[in-house]
Amino acid sequence: MTKISSSIKNVLCFFILSCFLPVSLTAQNRKEIIVPIAFGDMDRWMVRVVDESLIIGGNTKYLYEIASGDTLKNNTPYQREESPWATSTVMAKVSGIYKASVTVFPEKREQGHCARLETRMEKVKVLGLINISVLATGTIFLGEIIEPVRDTKNPQSKLNNNIPFTKRPKALQFDYKVTPGGEQIKATGFSKIVNIPEQNNAEACLLLQYRWEDEEGNIFAKRVGTAYERYDKETAGWQNGHRIPVHYGNITDKDFFKPYMKLTQKENIPHCLNSKGKMVPIQEIGWADPDTQPTHIILRFSSGHGGAYIGTPDAKFWIDNVGLVY
Repeated sequence: MTKISSSIKNVLCFFILSCFLPVSLTAQNRKEIIVPIAFGDMDRWMVRVVDESLIIGGNTKYLYEIASGDTLKNNTPYQREESPWATSTVMAKVSGIYKASVTVFPEKREQGHCARLETRMEKVKVLGLINISVLATGTIFLGEIIEPVRDTKNPQSKLNNNIPFTKRPKALQFDYKVTPGGEQIKATGFSKIVNIPEQNNAEACLLLQYRWEDEEGNIFAKRVGTAYERYDKETAGWQNGHRIPVHYGNITDKDFFKPYMKLTQKENIPHCLNSKGKMVPIQEIGWADPDTQPTHIILRFSSGHGGAYIGTPDAKFWIDNVGLVY
């Protein structure tokens, strides 16, 4: 496969996100445009083969990316090309030891596929040395993971949320079903497992931001648009064509506002590559005026809402046919 530069990738992703589907009619007989996000039909998947190190068992793991292309072998790090999607399925190389975590899977759905996001317990066992369990939440998002992952510190710093976007959609649309599981636990692998008396939620989150960079390479942003929901109950089958409205400007005084819609906080702040090629936090410092044109988009779906190493084992969130409504 031919490698392309990060700048070209970003241009391609912007172009991909701006391609239109056929026009449909609303109930008010007004024209409505639904824009599919590239690969958002979840029908194309790339397989990766990762051979874990012998010292931890030497298992062969199969990883799945929402992309097209030949199977990647020989523990080759994944580099996003034409697809804008990344997943929480990753390959790690820590102190020379290869380990894979698999939390996102393709699943047959009618004549095509959907994405199944799972919260799973990943175990690492080395006789007489290591015996740890780490909880990993299934997530798909627009962006990329910097591979191989080399440590467990600050997981958000491994996720590059750098997708340029200047449109103003009125809603996020997708098909979904969910089995959220029960109460959460926290399992970091380096301390005992802790019970958290809080119901696990799957979540869908779209944020539109206006960003800028200072001379030192710090990235700042104001929130332009918010479309955010959580799901704490099992659905009765697929919910097709589900929509979350995009609300513009400061929404903290609106009756639909939930605490999780607030500006991103330090404990779970998204990161991106700056112009100097360094991963830095995206510092949301306020709400933009409602008519502001965004510069970037953050979009993710996750089988849990608690953040790194927190969730419910066996929680599942199925996603298909992701698009934007105008």
